[in-house]
Amino acid sequence: MQSRMDSLATRLAEPDLARHGRHLTAELLLGIGDEAWLLSLHDGSLAALRPGPFLMPRSTLALRITAEGFARFAAPSPEPGWHDLLALRRQGALMVEGDTDLFFAHLLWFKGVLAHLAGHPRPAVAAAPAFGNVTVEPITGRYLRLDIAGRPHRLYVEEAGSGPPLLLLHTAGSDGRQWRDLLNDADITARFRCIAFDMPRHGKSSPPPGWEREEYRLTTAGYTGLVMTVAAALRLERPVVMGCSIGGRIVLDLAAEHPDALGGVIGLQGSAFTGRYYDLGALHHPHIHGGEACSAMVSGLVGPASPEASKWETLWHYAQGGPGIFRGDLHFYAEEGDLRPKLARIDTTRCPVALLTGEYDYSCRPEDSRATAAAIPGATLEIMPGLGHFPMSENWPALKPHLLPVLERMARA
Repeated sequence: MQSRMDSLATRLAEPDLARHGRHLTAELLLGIGDEAWLLSLHDGSLAALRPGPFLMPRSTLALRITAEGFARFAAPSPEPGWHDLLALRRQGALMVEGDTDLFFAHLLWFKGVLAHLAGHPRPAVAAAPAFGNVTVEPITGRYLRLDIAGRPHRLYVEEAGSGPPLLLLHTAGSDGRQWRDLLNDADITARFRCIAFDMPRHGKSSPPPGWEREEYRLTTAGYTGLVMTVAAALRLERPVVMGCSIGGRIVLDLAAEHPDALGGVIGLQGSAFTGRYYDLGALHHPHIHGGEACSAMVSGLVGPASPEASKWETLWHYAQGGPGIFRGDLHFYAEEGDLRPKLARIDTTRCPVALLTGEYDYSCRPEDSRATAAAIPGATLEIMPGLGHFPMSENWPALKPHLLPVLERMARA
């Protein structure tokens, strides 16, 4: 450990951590098991490093990691639930004390430092091959003008393919670009008319007039109403609805409330309840860059084997989100949208339900999806090795073999 501490100053000067820590000036107390160090930081550079023990150290911020938690994180291939800084926090293996706003404002810096101290190799970034000839993707985009809950909206919609409709719902704080690989896959689009839309306030869908006078909060009723309104506007006949994260949650409400209007539902990273495991206030705070904080918070939810380019494209979508939008979506996901009381109403003979969950997701954990599937007679569940919270955008080739049989069953239902 001491050798890694000795090389920390060099690591902090490398471009990625220098950028993430460029405004971090603090006295950081770092405790790992029985060991402790006091780091004096100036604009992300290490000005001084003192090893403990300390009697009453003065610090701006303290991070204390249990010995077991660090050992499991530092394993050559960390097991799911122990592979990320915020995963350790959810396990109770990390305590953050002091100026927590500083912690979340520089979260990628702290994640990079912990990875260095654990000896994790930095992921290799392969040079992207040139496209060569110019091609036009088969995806088409257009805007719908429609009323949603009595208010006028311009909603951006992309689609590809033909056949029975497959309506796609993106995750909280992101947009329909997450479905790009699916929309470009001829094995899917040859069988289904695939449709992905940006929720209001997300991606290319602007907020409704008057948005500047209100606080955005997504609710169960509002979300279900949105999906059914879009399906009606596009004249979709019994679509299969597939959503991820918040989309994987709302499909359960759709199955309970509108079973005969749907051909089935698929929940990626879906469960009826997850609860709140970090401070949502950091997602919309005047001292914290919202886009950087949002992308940093979800970065550890990506499966560790996912391609680096796909991971960072997924995170780029989060970095572009509007102010307070991710926080507003999580009002449904972490606070209001507990759907456990509705599960007994779901009749899978009328609306089939399939859940697919990545094993490295510590937001919607495999045990959360197992509990949900067990409460719905006839629901199917598959835990997907190696995948995280964004399977369709982080690693489409790994998701596809799990998804194709589910879509085939839905098409025959």
